[in-house]
Amino acid sequence: MENRNRTYGNLVFDAVLKNNIKVFITGVTGYIGGSLADRLVSMGYAVSGLVRNIEKAERLSKRMIKPVVGSLDDVEVLIRAAQSADIIINAANVDHTGAIVTLVTALEHSGKLFIHTSGSSIVADHADGAYEAEALTEDDYFEPVPFRRSRVDMNRYVRQASIDKGIRTVVICPSMIYGDGKGIQTNSDQIPKLIDIAKHVGAGVYFGKGLNRYSNVYIDDLIDLYILVIDKAPGGSFFFAENGSNSFIEIAEMISSYLGLNGKIADLTVEHVINDYGEEARLGVTSNSMVKSLNARLLGWQPNGPSLDQYLSNKK
Repeated sequence: MENRNRTYGNLVFDAVLKNNIKVFITGVTGYIGGSLADRLVSMGYAVSGLVRNIEKAERLSKRMIKPVVGSLDDVEVLIRAAQSADIIINAANVDHTGAIVTLVTALEHSGKLFIHTSGSSIVADHADGAYEAEALTEDDYFEPVPFRRSRVDMNRYVRQASIDKGIRTVVICPSMIYGDGKGIQTNSDQIPKLIDIAKHVGAGVYFGKGLNRYSNVYIDDLIDLYILVIDKAPGGSFFFAENGSNSFIEIAEMISSYLGLNGKIADLTVEHVINDYGEEARLGVTSNSMVKSLNARLLGWQPNGPSLDQYLSNKK
């Protein structure tokens, strides 16, 4: 096999092509899954991914990703794809319980690696912009708000499968992600939406008092963590992914500067968020979601991407 040295973010790989290692990714056309697939293809892994239509299947093929046509509801498709791969990564809908259970069941007693992508909103509160909160590590106890109980339960189910079902399961729990994606979907979730609202309002926006804080992580650093997990993480592991945090009033100021709005910021009511966007958005922009990546750093993860402020400043 060909040897090539590649540098990605903070990681340098002696890239022995790994074409004999097959990786199946759900959510491969999304922001995280697409960025991860791009990295793995570049490293020489044989990557396949779930896709719902022919047009996106063709786009995946051009990226050297084998399309698996189907949806998260197609049980037989998921089973075949999972059982034919060496590494299985769920980067799709974190709340699709049926798909996660199907993948875990398909992998029973295989010893294969299954990585499940969750999100740090599991520790979100109902601050509604009024205050900030302390950061939690992976081992700290917390009581999730009712809207996030099912995600916490699913994380535990996946991790427990390393003991009960003979699978090397790992849960990665990113915080607010920013940066340009490397796959078909290049935009993350929260920051681009806040930018769109700011364009409409004519000011960077925050909610309530804007004191609530979210931990965040640069996309390339997050993908570095997935690679380290593949190589090193034991079954049953759980990793937060963060490299700093900002309050939403700080984010509003950054976005105002990025858009050339001369520092103009404006507050929106929490009721406005709930009425127009629902409980999901409420937790995404009016809560605290503060975490520390203790386990990831113990594994050897060393994020060094730009801060959110630096990233937005560089995009001007």
